[in-house]
Amino acid sequence: MAEHARPDECVIALDVGGTGMKGALVDRRSGVLLTERRRTPRAAGPEAVVDAVTAALRSLAGQAADLGLTVRRAGVVVPGIVDAERAVAVYAANLGWRDLPLAALLEERTGLPVTLGHDVRAGGLAEVRLGAARGARDALFVAIGTGISAAIVHDGRLLTAGGYAGELGHLVVEPDGRPCPCGARGCLETIASAAGIAAAYSARTGRPVHGAAEVAALLAEGDEAALAVWQRAVHGLATALTTAVTLLAPEVVVLGGGLAESAGLLLDPLRAGLDRRLTFHRRPRLVAAALGDEAGCLGAGLHAWDTVDRLGTALGAPGRH
Repeated sequence: MAEHARPDECVIALDVGGTGMKGALVDRRSGVLLTERRRTPRAAGPEAVVDAVTAALRSLAGQAADLGLTVRRAGVVVPGIVDAERAVAVYAANLGWRDLPLAALLEERTGLPVTLGHDVRAGGLAEVRLGAARGARDALFVAIGTGISAAIVHDGRLLTAGGYAGELGHLVVEPDGRPCPCGARGCLETIASAAGIAAAYSARTGRPVHGAAEVAALLAEGDEAALAVWQRAVHGLATALTTAVTLLAPEVVVLGGGLAESAGLLLDPLRAGLDRRLTFHRRPRLVAAALGDEAGCLGAGLHAWDTVDRLGTALGAPGRH
């Protein structure tokens, strides 16, 4: 049961990405009191990233003190495979972490109790409680960026499976397709992620592009190669979502990430493609995310407050979740 809101309390929320970190002080009602952004120094190595996360938490704690706020807990969300129950960053290719007891390390360095979570699952939680899937008990949040990942909300709860749930980007949609860095061939990420779309367009035309946004712009101008690449990506996404809908029966599918912001270029054909494939299934609403790149940070705050409610922890109390 949630405690009564106190205006002098907050949690620290920090979303750690491969290129940048988004931090905030968040009150009990998910109101953002202040924000801070920093660069993620991944090129300097995994230890430098831990140092940067530590510095961000200390900075936000200092700003909370300046405002006369008591920090109840810090919520930190990171990419990769995250075992939230053990508070371990199992694997994060972009950040160089493997089996890192990140929450314990950050607690030791900052004195803050830390809740560790996964960035996309945190974004999904935020969209269900605060955003485009608000009120849904069963939802699928799909983040399409450099890679593709999903958050599964079933009966109001996040499905984690030791950190391995939601790897939608590694569903094989083209068995004889391009090799994926994961070791398989034809994974959804190779054709429908922002990086996959850009690579496919460059391979088809010999003209380098710097991201899917450029391909979307070319598509809007009537570029035939862009149309072919885009249709292939939509086909792959529709195939993967059909599998997910068949297994999970979500009420709503929320698409997030830069690609989902391309107006109707993605949502309209994807909605039509999914509709053609479904027969007896529960037909979900397919909508764009509402919280943009703030979803992960807000979700980190929700994770932190949930832990406060569950454990009744105060600053400095034992317990990591």
